[in-house]
Amino acid sequence: MYSSLDLDLRPGSGLGIFEIGSSLWSVLDLLRQNNTTFPRVDIKFEPQPASTTPVILHVPPHLNLLFSGRHQRLRTITLQRLRDPSLLLTLRYREIVLSSSDEKLKRVDVSRHFGPTYPGDGLQYPGVIFSFDEDGIAEGFVSPISGVDDRLREVRRVIVTQNDPDGEESDALDEVLELPSMFGSIRRAVVKAGEGIDMYFYPSSSQPVRVRIGMTSAQDLNCDLGPPLRVYHKEDDRMAIHATKQSHGTIGDAYFYNYFQHGIDFMLSGTSHLVQKIILHSNVPGSPMFQRYQRCPWEIEGEPEDEEDDSPPRMQFFDKFEIISHFLNPNSRHDVPSMLLDRADDDMLTLPGATTRTALFLRSVTSLTFAFAGLAGFEGVILEVTESGQVTTAMVF
Repeated sequence: MYSSLDLDLRPGSGLGIFEIGSSLWSVLDLLRQNNTTFPRVDIKFEPQPASTTPVILHVPPHLNLLFSGRHQRLRTITLQRLRDPSLLLTLRYREIVLSSSDEKLKRVDVSRHFGPTYPGDGLQYPGVIFSFDEDGIAEGFVSPISGVDDRLREVRRVIVTQNDPDGEESDALDEVLELPSMFGSIRRAVVKAGEGIDMYFYPSSSQPVRVRIGMTSAQDLNCDLGPPLRVYHKEDDRMAIHATKQSHGTIGDAYFYNYFQHGIDFMLSGTSHLVQKIILHSNVPGSPMFQRYQRCPWEIEGEPEDEEDDSPPRMQFFDKFEIISHFLNPNSRHDVPSMLLDRADDDMLTLPGATTRTALFLRSVTSLTFAFAGLAGFEGVILEVTESGQVTTAMVF
């Protein structure tokens, strides 16, 4: 049994509680908060490559939400089955009822409320398309039905898209241009192995926030990022056995600042309250940690070719592990050693296939805590990798 819906249409901006440009993580969280209205959500994506696949949320019976592949931003909202007799749906535009169980939305009504538009089987306006075809997500308009007055044709679907400021038609799978709904979230995080990260936020005019290991304090994080969504204390020194120099007794005082909305965890010393480790989450669909965190679009920065090089080479979160491995270890002739990590040990996980491999890239092996269920590595960066070569998390220390 589905609840009745009363949705306001905002061309180029959103529909109901959904805003174009919102992240996949925030929309799924919003759906969880409204689970009585939206009791079911189907997540659809191509498994290869999972890190850059567009994601579709099918929210039966009316909604399909399409998210861009790299930044996982809401790109297209499709509303269908406008007048199913068994479902109660009201669609409004500027307080005017366009469609309801008693009100049929016809071509002539669209023209009356939105004005003239270019000829075609569908009515396309900046930021919204009215389709007479019941199927599909954003394309596939059908020709006029024989014997039916074209002015009286019933609208079957409404598609809300981003309004291109240049007036050009964009591909449905393009990335979302910068919107107010994205302000305050990370657009990229540049990793400096063994040092820290530089975080660049929306809007693009914002100043970057720099976090340095052993220098940035808990107070700095609160000032720059706001309070974390959760502070987590956990004793876990299982990886200490792999350390070249044992450091027992140092982990129990550590704690995490969890910024789920940014896709980042910071591990801080319990004594100095300085950042010790930084964990960046890729939010890869189908991986064990999917949807725990918003995607953090991280990039690992390499050494510049010379002192005047202001654009050093970088590897990004969607690059295959083999490529990143060679980037971090260009002179190595051997495969990077890895440790098996079984996410099924985490009693909060219910996903199948919870096995990943963890690449080791640290100069000095040190013990970690709960966020990784025990990992280690060399050269200042740890990568958690799926069997298909997707990097799901990167840790810096």
